Amino acid sequence: MNKNLPPGLYIVATPIGNLSDLSPRAAETLSHADLILAEDKRVTAKLLNHIGAKVPMRAYNDHSDERLREEMLDRIAGEAVALVSDAGTPLISDPGYKLVRAARQRGLSVQTIPGPSAPIAALTLAGLPTDRFLFCGFLPAKQKARRDAIAAIASVPASLLLFESGPRLGACLADLDEGLGPREAAVVREISKLHEEVVSGSLGELAERYREQGPKGEIVIVIAPPAPPEAASEDDLDEAIDEALSRLSPSRAAAEVAAKLGIPRKRAYARALERSGE
Repeated sequence: MNKNLPPGLYIVATPIGNLSDLSPRAAETLSHADLILAEDKRVTAKLLNHIGAKVPMRAYNDHSDERLREEMLDRIAGEAVALVSDAGTPLISDPGYKLVRAARQRGLSVQTIPGPSAPIAALTLAGLPTDRFLFCGFLPAKQKARRDAIAAIASVPASLLLFESGPRLGACLADLDEGLGPREAAVVREISKLHEEVVSGSLGELAERYREQGPKGEIVIVIAPPAPPEAASEDDLDEAIDEALSRLSPSRAAAEVAAKLGIPRKRAYARALERSGE
C-alpha cells in the first residue's frame, strides 16, 4: 500500500487533447497510486510517461468478467487504485460505473478527481443554451435504431450533446435534421488539440457540409433546444376544454388542458367553468 495515498478507488479525469490539461491533483494521484485500471494501457502509458510516473496497470472495462471485478474490489479495500479512461472523465460514456457501484455497496472509499470532459467543453464552445442539457452519448449506428432514438429525445426541452465518428457524421446529422427540424447546432471536434474546430449552422446545413465526408478526430454534436410552442389561441382553448369536459369534471379538465397547451391552470379552469355553465 502506498502510504501517501489512502486505500480506495480514485476516479481520475485525464486530458482529452492537450496533456497540460492534467491537473496537479490528478498527476499526483496517478503518480502515487498502487495500481491504475486503464481502458487501454497503451494510451495511459503515454500519459504516465508525460508525468514521469511508473505505476502498474491493469486493463479494465465494463466487459471485464465478475472475477476481475471482485479481485479489484479486494485490492481497493487495501490499496490506492486509480481508474482512468482513454480521455476525459471516466464513466461518461466510458467504462467504470459497475466497479464504482460495487465499491460503494461494500462501503469502500470512492473519490473523484475532476477534470476535462468533452461534452462540457463542447457545450462551452458551441454558443448554444447551457442552462439545461442532455448528454446522449453515441446514437445507434443502424439508421432505424438511430431514428427511433432521435424521436425519443425530440421533445426534450434542453440542448442535446452527442458523440459521433467522422465516417457516420453526415448520415447522423441528416437523421437529426429530419427528426428534430431546422434547429441550430454545432459540430465541435479535436477539443484542446492543435486543430480544434467549431462549425455552426442549422442541422440541415451541417448535414450537407458533411454529406460526402466527415472530418477526422473526436467529435461532439451540440444541438439547440426545440423552439417553445406557439401560444394557444382562444379557439384552441375552447376546443380542448370542450373535449375534456365530455369526459371529466371542470377541475380535472382544466388540469389536463393546462398541461397539454402549456397555459396557466387558472386560465384553463376559468374557461372550463364558463363552458360548463357552472
